Amino acid sequence: MKGTRINWDALGISASLACAIHCALLPLFLQTLPLFGFNIIDNLYFEMFMICLAAAIGLYSLYHGWRKHHHRIAPILFFALGMLLLFGKQIWHEYQLWFLVPAVTLIVFAHYRNFRLCRKADHCHASDCNH
Repeated sequence: MKGTRINWDALGISASLACAIHCALLPLFLQTLPLFGFNIIDNLYFEMFMICLAAAIGLYSLYHGWRKHHHRIAPILFFALGMLLLFGKQIWHEYQLWFLVPAVTLIVFAHYRNFRLCRKADHCHASDCNH
């Protein structure tokens, strides 16, 4: 697979959006799953798996952009705040939509900002860049 590169920001945005779709739409369409023995709606383990998956992909993507390209901490801070809000959604479950919308917005914005900074840095070739 020489020459194939993974766009970690795109993967992070996709994982964040998949999490948002799961949290927002799944309860509307899949109310009958418990009748068939499936319980992924409000399943703590599934929710934590999705959050941890988004965190792992996101942290890798943002760390790579920070370390190799732009050396700016802002995307990581936006991402961390978004992840804190996702964990807050799990703690204060009755307010989950109030936590979910800003969390996903911050996470997607962090990846978008990281992507833009990486593209801008690809042309800098300054002495402190190690790409």
